[in-house]
Amino acid sequence: MALNRIKKGDEVIVVAGKDKGRRGTVLRIFDDERVLIENVNVVKKHQKPNPNAGVQGGIIEKEMPLEASNVMLYNPVTQKGDRVGVRKLEDGKKVRYFKSNGEVVDI
Repeated sequence: MALNRIKKGDEVIVVAGKDKGRRGTVLRIFDDERVLIENVNVVKKHQKPNPNAGVQGGIIEKEMPLEASNVMLYNPVTQKGDRVGVRKLEDGKKVRYFKSNGEVVDI
């Protein structure tokens, strides 16, 4: 069983791109190594109306996914983005930990 370094609900910080430095919560993880983050990478999309689906037309703002390599898990102790490692506990459970201070992410 592989343990992902970033999971849904994690607080992350963007380290590259137009939204560099912004923080947000992970809403969804995609299979192709991309993540959707709340209120980050917001784009304007021109949407055609679809009366059958009840969709109104116009320009809407929506979040688009970012490459997972462009975000880091936010460490509340150091107030920075941090690298994440995986270690096994004595009871054999795998947990994520911050590489900078060794604190366990999953409690």
